[in-house]
Amino acid sequence: MGLHAKGVVQLADLYAYVRPLERELRREYAHERPHAPPPARAYVDVNREFTLRGGKRFRAILVLAGYHLTTRRSPRPVLRAAAALEHFQSWMLIHDDIIDHAEERRGGPTVHRELAASHRREHREGGSDDYGLGIGITLGDLEEPFTIDAILSTPVPASARLAALEEYVRMTRETAYGQLLDIRNGTLDPGSVTETDVLTVHRLKSAVYTVASPLKIGAFLGGARSERLRDLEAIGIDLGIAFQLRDDVLGAGFDADETGKSPNDLPEGKRTLLVIRAWRDASEADRARLARVLGNPNATPEDVERAREVIRSTGSLAYSESRIAELTARALALLDRTRSVPATAKPLVREIADRLVRRTS
Repeated sequence: MGLHAKGVVQLADLYAYVRPLERELRREYAHERPHAPPPARAYVDVNREFTLRGGKRFRAILVLAGYHLTTRRSPRPVLRAAAALEHFQSWMLIHDDIIDHAEERRGGPTVHRELAASHRREHREGGSDDYGLGIGITLGDLEEPFTIDAILSTPVPASARLAALEEYVRMTRETAYGQLLDIRNGTLDPGSVTETDVLTVHRLKSAVYTVASPLKIGAFLGGARSERLRDLEAIGIDLGIAFQLRDDVLGAGFDADETGKSPNDLPEGKRTLLVIRAWRDASEADRARLARVLGNPNATPEDVERAREVIRSTGSLAYSESRIAELTARALALLDRTRSVPATAKPLVREIADRLVRRTS
């Protein structure tokens, strides 16, 4: 797993660190478990199982990438900081699944549903769903100390750890603002939600914590200077928004034959760019077709397909694809002209961009 100082590093080279990363995650949970009150240890195990159940580990990989493109050295010293992003991801997913009333995550039941089911099996006092929600929220909260501890214990100079921690604070705050605005948008008439509203949520809720901040945290830990950090921020935000727009396309069921992903975003009522552009340009009859599905978990497959056809026929799907292409092109144009990212590291950033916006799942 040695990364040569002058060689061109590929994404696959960084993915070779996934197993050591997961060993680090196991070590952190094992270290904490004896310190938890004995009745709480089983709950630590719930978080351990959820975090290690699966996931692409992409945010952790971007921490490694940010460190490597800054130092041109092996990112092994920042494995703990990479693990921090996995703890943060678990925290966000547990809470997000509660907000979305989700049933499954990473090939198994969501944490709050699993806890509710165990409550029913054991015939405990009180409501099972309330128990699942309460414990689930608290288990999400429990992941934040793991996140902070992992950054603080990363073996780099204290000034670098402090800078990374400050970026983590900004990331956490902006992600929360994005979540607040996303929930708010879901309560509004689709015709009153603007493209700016949607892209603001995508920037705050997705682009910052999915791309820009993980790259910057790695770069801060490597001692990056301000120009590189500004460029990574700009590149990361554009790619992160494009990533979320791609996720919206997949979540609406487009390319379903290729991905097998069901069109859950429409019955969940998400105010995506696909929906608000289609609503703006649709006839009254087509708006009625969209309205029949949006926020309706009991919508029939036929109704969902009619709503998807409205998105196609109004040009909304093509528009989202064009915005994805524009944002990606702008990020790559900045990458091409900047001198802050070493030339030997630019292919790695281009590969990251391709993985983010051309994915099919």
